[in-house]
Amino acid sequence: MKIISASRRTDIPAFYSQWFLNQIKAGFCHRLNPYNYQVYRVSLQPEDCLAITFWTRNPQPLLPHLDFLTNQGYVYYFHFSINGYPQTIETNNPPLQKSIETFQKLSQKLSPNQIQWRYDPILLSNITPFSYHLEKFEFLSQQLEGYTKRCYFSFVNFYDKTERNLGKVAVENNIKFQYPSLEEKQQLTKQLRDIAKVRDIKLYSCCDDALISEGVEKAHCIDMDIIKMLRPNFKTHLKAAPTREECGCVESIDIGMYDTCGFGCQYCYGTKSRNIALKQMRENNPNDTLLWRPEKLKDIDLNLKEANKKGKKFVDSSPEYIQGKLF
Repeated sequence: MKIISASRRTDIPAFYSQWFLNQIKAGFCHRLNPYNYQVYRVSLQPEDCLAITFWTRNPQPLLPHLDFLTNQGYVYYFHFSINGYPQTIETNNPPLQKSIETFQKLSQKLSPNQIQWRYDPILLSNITPFSYHLEKFEFLSQQLEGYTKRCYFSFVNFYDKTERNLGKVAVENNIKFQYPSLEEKQQLTKQLRDIAKVRDIKLYSCCDDALISEGVEKAHCIDMDIIKMLRPNFKTHLKAAPTREECGCVESIDIGMYDTCGFGCQYCYGTKSRNIALKQMRENNPNDTLLWRPEKLKDIDLNLKEANKKGKKFVDSSPEYIQGKLF
């Protein structure tokens, strides 16, 4: 049994719910290695999915289908990002109040233990200084009190693509982004922790162990504690599989693809350009087993490729196809 990540690379609930549901009904999907475009088959049969971890800023399109997933035997939980940044930074996110209402509705339908709040990433600038974050976090934690037990956070990583995107925003809007010191990060973290504690929300530091302290735990976004809570009879141990330095996640299979999210957040590490993402969103076929196809795979029948590779009749549920590399 594997944990399915849906997805760190794109927002599947917001933009690809129909594609996801079609693959659930088919019992499998294909995924691409984002760096060399190798193709793999991923079983989505309930008996092969230990849990599904959804990462989203807008799960609304998936809400009507959660009963179906539950009735089919799937176990799942959500990471729901709400920052509430100015539109110059989060250009196409849902309205803040709408996000809060959706968060509350989702929590009421599931439970506060199945929906994790992500105040992530923390971006400091002349328009989002310490005081901005303290005020925004106070407001959001008040709105989400009782609807979640955890808040995951990190400070923005200035990858090359992030630098480029934020650099354009800085020039166009006269914004000065800041690179906080460790001491400044620790100071803000402690203040956020104290705010969260009043709301009975615990902070989890994502990929930054220097921020762990009393009341602030190490984040495991793909988390065995949550899995054990959802599947109390599950005994198998999953190995650690960090995605970057100081990541605390256990192994999972990500079925998303970079450069396919339409929100266009300027700090996002998963999207080079919103224009590219919108183009590739338009190329999504909800009936395809791949979320997005590069040009080299446009006319390839992946099911036939599997059958030819195995030299036998293709059978959807055959165990040898589960997680098999095609080419």
